[in-house]
Order: sequence, then structure tokens, then C-alpha cells
Amino acid sequence: MAGRAFNKSVAKLQSTKVLSAVLPGHKYIGTHNGTFHCDEALAVSMLKLLPRFAAHDILRTRDMNKLEVCEAVVDVGGVYDPKTIRFDHHQKTFTGTMDGEKTKLSSAGLVYKHFGRDIIQTICDNSLSDKVLDIMYQKMYKGFIEHIDGIDNGVEVATGEQNYSITTSLSSRVGYLNTRWNEPQGDDIVNTRFHEAMKLTVSEFVERVLYYYEAWLPARTIVETALANRFTLHASGEIITLPYCPWKSHLYDIEQELLIAGQIKFVLYEDSTGGMWRIQAVNVEDGKFALRLGLPTAWRGHRDDELSSIAGIPGCTFIHAGGFIGGNKSFEGALAMAAYTLEHQETK
Repeated sequence: MAGRAFNKSVAKLQSTKVLSAVLPGHKYIGTHNGTFHCDEALAVSMLKLLPRFAAHDILRTRDMNKLEVCEAVVDVGGVYDPKTIRFDHHQKTFTGTMDGEKTKLSSAGLVYKHFGRDIIQTICDNSLSDKVLDIMYQKMYKGFIEHIDGIDNGVEVATGEQNYSITTSLSSRVGYLNTRWNEPQGDDIVNTRFHEAMKLTVSEFVERVLYYYEAWLPARTIVETALANRFTLHASGEIITLPYCPWKSHLYDIEQELLIAGQIKFVLYEDSTGGMWRIQAVNVEDGKFALRLGLPTAWRGHRDDELSSIAGIPGCTFIHAGGFIGGNKSFEGALAMAAYTLEHQETK
């Protein structure tokens, strides 16, 4: 229901005007003209989701006299002042981050910091409790906004040698919407392209909120129940079983709340296609490849009867060469694989 309602809200952006001149009787959100980036396209679009700014048009200019008529200004003007809704991050004195985070905020991050909770509640029909809203607010920052902040501010995703380039991020796709060097560069043309960037960024933002709200969030209670029952599954308390659902980030968060961070080593779940139980090794942290405990080295890369013979456990189907996931035809077999790994931990 929230999804259908908000598809209509996003569609309303189609009628938003993107202008370079001030017209009488119009209300504006201001941003800079010229080449555009993901952060300001998303920043103005997020503001447009709020009823307060729903009727505002977008004014693209660097003329300070024009920007003064705008109710909100993002990514231009050299001022960060939440009271007057001036959200620039380019001035030398600006070092703002989200509370507890290190990544410097872009204009999108600034809009999210000050209006993100209201935006999420609006998308979710004002149905979220304060606790759930805080969970959603943190999840959307880490899962969507932060990488836009990092890219716009030139923050490397990691230190050390770069193995490959990511060229299809949201920021990259917005960049490709700019007019090419050998195309006409008039304000009307560039403003039309910026309008396309607004629709692209806000559509992905809303879809991500709705995914977390409608699919990711309901899995939290399931993970909480599995953790509460972990000692009935295995005496170690280091194995849990779940239905097929998005469990990973919930696990790390709830472990922290229960003061048992790092305790769960394996998650068992039935494959979504049926017919096999999977044993998933838990990563050290969400988003990291390192494992808390990998499946035995001697099992890795083997399949079916050969694997069952090596492991001494019937019904084995496979173990990935990386040792992070495997399978068995039965739940009992998958549990035996996890239990064996715990009881015969390899020294690093």
C-alpha cells in the first residue's frame, strides 16, 4: 500500500519545473547550475517528497540574489545553516558528519540528516514507531546515503591497492546524464537532464526505503526469535536456523543489543528452491568477506558423494571453495556439518 501511494508521489516530480529564472508566484528549492551530480539531484528530490516542499520548483543558479528567494538551498551558497535550510558543504569550515560516523556529508547527506526521519515516515504513511524509525533511519544512511556522501567528497571506499573500478553506481549513472562535451549546452537542455537525474535518484531512494520497510524489516522479529532459541538448536549457542529471509544485518545489530557480538558462527536455512538445506558461515562484520569460522578446508570444493565420504556426514551436496557456504539434503545433515566444524576448529 505504501509502495503504490509513493509511486504516485514520485510521479508528481514529472510536473516539477527546473528553471534558471525566477518567475512570479513560484516557490523554489535552489541549487547550482552547470554540471550536476548525484548529491544535489537527490537532495532536492528528497525535499520534494515532503508535503512542505511538494509544490516547489527547482531553481538552478549561482546568482546569490536569486538564491535568496528560495526557501531551501542545497550544494551552493557557501552556507550551512539548518534553521534557514541552507545546505552547502563546500566551504573550508565544513566538517559535518552523521552522529557517530566519519564520512563527510554531501548536500544529500545534509538533507537526510535534518529531514530523513520525516521523509521516511512520509514514505511509510507515518506508520513507524520511534524505535523502528531509528532503525530505518540508520539503515538508509549506511545502505544508501553514505556512499553518495563519500563519492561526492572524494572519500575512497577503502585504503590500499584498487583491484577494480565501480562504474555503475547511482552517482555514475547520474553523471552520465549530463550533456556530453559535443552536445548543445544550453540551460534548458541541462535543466531537462537534471530533471531526469532527480527522477532517477528519488525513485531509487524510495524503492530502497520500501524494500527495507516491506521486506527487510519484517525479518527482524524472525532473527530475534532464532537468537532467543539458539541453545535449543545446539548446546554451543553458536548456530541458528532461519527461514529464507534477509537476516545478515539484523543479526549483527541484535547481537550488539544482546551483548553477544561475534557469537553466532553458522546460519542454517532451507534453499529458496527447496530440496536442500544451506549452511552459511557468518562474516566477521556486515559487508566484510572475512569469516568468523569457515567450513573445514578439507571439505572445500568437493560435492555430493565425494564430500559426504570426506566429511563422514550423509547427504552433503557441496562446499564452496571459499568455505563460506555449503549444503546438505537434510536439516539434520546441515546441522551435523555445522556442529562438526565447531568441534574441530582449525587453527589459523
